[in-house]
Amino acid sequence: METILVIEDDEGLNRGICFAMTKEGYRVLSAQDLTQAGKLFDENPVELIILDLGLPDGDGLDFCKKIRAISNLPIIMLTARDLETDEVIGFETGADDYITKPFSLSVLKVRVSALLRRSAGLLSQNGDTLSHNADSLSHKSDLKEKPPQSKLQWLISHNIRLCKDNMKVYRDVKEIDLSATEYKLLKLFMEHKGQVLLKEQILGAIWDIDANFVDENTLSVNIRRLRKKLEENPSQPKLIKTIHGMGYIWNERIEE
Repeated sequence: METILVIEDDEGLNRGICFAMTKEGYRVLSAQDLTQAGKLFDENPVELIILDLGLPDGDGLDFCKKIRAISNLPIIMLTARDLETDEVIGFETGADDYITKPFSLSVLKVRVSALLRRSAGLLSQNGDTLSHNADSLSHKSDLKEKPPQSKLQWLISHNIRLCKDNMKVYRDVKEIDLSATEYKLLKLFMEHKGQVLLKEQILGAIWDIDANFVDENTLSVNIRRLRKKLEENPSQPKLIKTIHGMGYIWNERIEE
């Protein structure tokens, strides 16, 4: 049974979300502030977080950053902040989805299911689990893993290496932490090097083909996040090139 952590300070909304998720068959943990959320996260395996941003003891964005430092589990942000800049900040902080209030519980359930399904598909390749990456918010490991060696299936382009067996990505010799969405996006590009991928093709491959709630802004934000982690100069990208009016291409021929 997959475990969802709901962090929402509105007691009525919290109770409603928990009830809806429990009816869907999930194990649900409930928190109304960040202190309680951190304790529940450290003490329980969690597969997905539903996170409100305006909380009594802090900003949910800061909590999202802490989670992203130790785990790539899916995070759905709930907020009354409906400006486009707020949504961009949410995605750049590490959110996998962003829902503005008021919202439909049925839509939330679909998005939770889609994110868990995609995460499970990624991790089933090597039998891993998507909880805490053996870390907690209070005890983050400082150990650095060495790049895996032979007998693994690699995608390699320029100074970027992606291991399909253990889902690790390296820039030169340094491992890069990617979210589940960023990993799938990079893998798609590297498997189609030199090919123009239309926006619709990418949305269909990374997100569910019938997920109408995913828009092009979601794609552009994730592209921007990925460029920041891969490119020498993200504002003038050389690896992931924009083909205006069409989509993107992984550039195999970089002129130094």
